[in-house]
Amino acid sequence: MNLVIVESPSKAKTINKYLGNDYIVLASFGHVRDLPAKDGSVRPDEDFAMTYEVDSDSQKHVAALAKAAKECDHIYLATDPDREGEAISWHVLEVLEAKKAIKKNTKVARVVFHEVTKKAVTEAVANPRDIDMNLVNAQQARRALDYLVGFSLSPVLWRKLPGSKSAGRVQSVALRLICDRESEIEAFKSQEYWDISASLQAAGKPAIKARLTHWQGKKLEKFDIVTADKAGSIEAELKSKTYAVSSIEPKQVKRNPYPPFTTSTLQQEASRKLGFGAKKTMQLAQKLYEGVTIEGETTGLITYMRTDSVHLSGEAIAGARRTIEKEFGKEYVPDSPRQYTSKAKNAQEAHEAIRPTDLGRLPKYVTKALDSDMLRLYELVWKRTMASQMASAILDQVAMDFASNDNKATLRATGSTIKFDGFLALYNEGKDDKAEEDEDEDSRILPALTVGTAVDAKEVQAAQHFTEPPPRFSEASLVKKLEELGIGRPSTYASILSVLQDRNYVVLDKKRFIPEARGRLVNAFLVSFFAKYVEPNFTANIEDQLDDVSAGSIDWKAVLREFWGSFHASIEESKQLRMTEVLEMLDSALEPFIFPASKEANGKDPRACPVCGNGKLNLRLGKFGAYVSCSNYPDCTYTREVSGTSTDGSNSDASGTELPKKLGLDPKTSAEIWLKKGPYGLYVQLEDGSEKPKRASLTKDLSPDTITLEQAASLLS
Repeated sequence: MNLVIVESPSKAKTINKYLGNDYIVLASFGHVRDLPAKDGSVRPDEDFAMTYEVDSDSQKHVAALAKAAKECDHIYLATDPDREGEAISWHVLEVLEAKKAIKKNTKVARVVFHEVTKKAVTEAVANPRDIDMNLVNAQQARRALDYLVGFSLSPVLWRKLPGSKSAGRVQSVALRLICDRESEIEAFKSQEYWDISASLQAAGKPAIKARLTHWQGKKLEKFDIVTADKAGSIEAELKSKTYAVSSIEPKQVKRNPYPPFTTSTLQQEASRKLGFGAKKTMQLAQKLYEGVTIEGETTGLITYMRTDSVHLSGEAIAGARRTIEKEFGKEYVPDSPRQYTSKAKNAQEAHEAIRPTDLGRLPKYVTKALDSDMLRLYELVWKRTMASQMASAILDQVAMDFASNDNKATLRATGSTIKFDGFLALYNEGKDDKAEEDEDEDSRILPALTVGTAVDAKEVQAAQHFTEPPPRFSEASLVKKLEELGIGRPSTYASILSVLQDRNYVVLDKKRFIPEARGRLVNAFLVSFFAKYVEPNFTANIEDQLDDVSAGSIDWKAVLREFWGSFHASIEESKQLRMTEVLEMLDSALEPFIFPASKEANGKDPRACPVCGNGKLNLRLGKFGAYVSCSNYPDCTYTREVSGTSTDGSNSDASGTELPKKLGLDPKTSAEIWLKKGPYGLYVQLEDGSEKPKRASLTKDLSPDTITLEQAASLLS
């Protein structure tokens, strides 16, 4: 009897049908053991000895594997084809050997397949190999690094920054990217600029919108026209002139298709096109990979979904070319197959990109077997893979210049037409932050004119613009940035984004990441006292070293030794920090965030206490975290939560209500009643000078922008 061990029960069920009665297929249900969440699981003083434990949830699964192993002559470790999968196979083998569940003559081998199809599985079982300890050790090194950072840095945070939760080796860098972007937005000073366009029309032809590009013999740059007066004077002059076509620049350009999906590009496109978060995308992709039942037969629909490779097998390319010819015609099949190379360092080209297991399985053929979200993701993968092997699109582009009769002004119109749509007949990649109007202008069709043709200026218009701050990160753009910087790997992107939200360090609002106050505080602390370890370049270098471990070019413990020496010294140094030092640093680093100057302040000091008037607001650290209080305490008991800034730069609730907000005097006690926001939501508070002032949460039917003094008093009573 043969035992095959995979990770998930759904995959086990599928594979069992392929291999027949001589095989038992069981699931490990993911990792069977891990480092216990306590001190001493990784011991640097013992050359990074590691203690693993089988957790309580895995005990029954391990028992089932051990029981089956004792009765089998062959054991095939068929976990996922990446570092994590290799490590799981190694852990399973270690646990079974510790339980003496493997007979002396039992043969143990590792098998790898990248798609759950009968052909792929049977070929893998026929070609087993040994466990790759380079991949296992790379995973062990990553796990040890994450453990050492978490168990060394988190206690420092708890002691020096009450209310914070924890820090992570990779997540903290992602948090820094989000916080740095928010700081850029807050510091952004908008600049005014103007552009001028004209509606030009030749006799019997449709009007063309053209922009002023040259004025008085000089090419106009973005900030050459920055006042309404200058724009107005140029506009007036342009209206008095006559124009003719001075040059026409036609050219033909090719647009090549995009490579097939990697993990990160799949997550980006699923976010842009389908509105799926990274976590949801990976959950759906896992189901498509593990298999569904179609016409009584269970099969995987896509290849393994954690990959940084854009490579396609010869068989897949041939299948794509056949389907393209059948569905679109011969002219859509390029003369030679397209080959793509990954830009990622150490990308495993032996792996494949994410693609359908059968390119001839069109989305319409699996409609009944999939729910709507799975179908949409499958269709996205199918289209991207097919488009990657289709012919290039051919565009006819034209730039048309119009000169004034005195040659003082030149205006330009651009447009293009699609001569041959090629891959665009099926697929076009989405954009994160693209000015749609620019795209519209470039895609206009211009009328056929010749040099010298006279045109009339039907309308000349000066338009005012203001520069805009950089956009906040979306899930798609953050994953793209992490990949560009070399931070994280295909298996980690979704968990990075999830952990930041679970810790309440960031919130996803309107599909954009906004750092919470807690996240800003943690980031400021780490950047100030552990700057090296939240530097993108440092983290990317660690990832490169782990890749080198995978390749067998460096020893995994050498990576740990190099990291731990300086990191441990930084931890010891941080223990000497006084709370006053931490407070001063946070107060200074986060001043624009904690004490923003509102538009209505009219020069008033944003640190001035709104209650007593002569006190100064300062950041304080309490048992439950940071807060703002008046320097005149205890004479003035004003406090507020550390809150962020809304898009208009004011301290406010999501509704736009400025907080904290004085509602009036309590009819019974004459004490002030204030509306405030805390970690658990909005509440009203009676400022009667007591050590524990009376508070009451707002009920669901009350809005912060409409609550009255009477309603607040009623809540407090």
